[in-house]
Amino acid sequence: MNRIAFVATTLACLAGAAHAAQEQQVRATWYGNELRGNRTASGEMFNPDGLTAAHKSLPFGTCLVVSNPKTGKSVAVRVNDRGPFTAGLTLDLSHGAARAIGMRSTQSVKMKRC
Repeated sequence: MNRIAFVATTLACLAGAAHAAQEQQVRATWYGNELRGNRTASGEMFNPDGLTAAHKSLPFGTCLVVSNPKTGKSVAVRVNDRGPFTAGLTLDLSHGAARAIGMRSTQSVKMKRC
């Protein structure tokens, strides 16, 4: 029985690692000072200079690497909010995260779990 549990746990970990490494191209935007000090969906105070993001369904605390193909820059962000709630958008970055990758407006970015 222990051997079965070990194999099942190992397979689950490997499947999770494969899922974590999958890169997706998504449409993203950013939000900033207008929401400074408001509470995010996770209950944290929003800091526009932080390295955070909003996603509709990923668990709070999920680490994502977001890359801007136009600049070649990447940043690690932590999901702490929900959104964006605009059709066609997948990710809302804090202004600090958008600035770190040279993103000035809504655009396609690459996203994968850390």
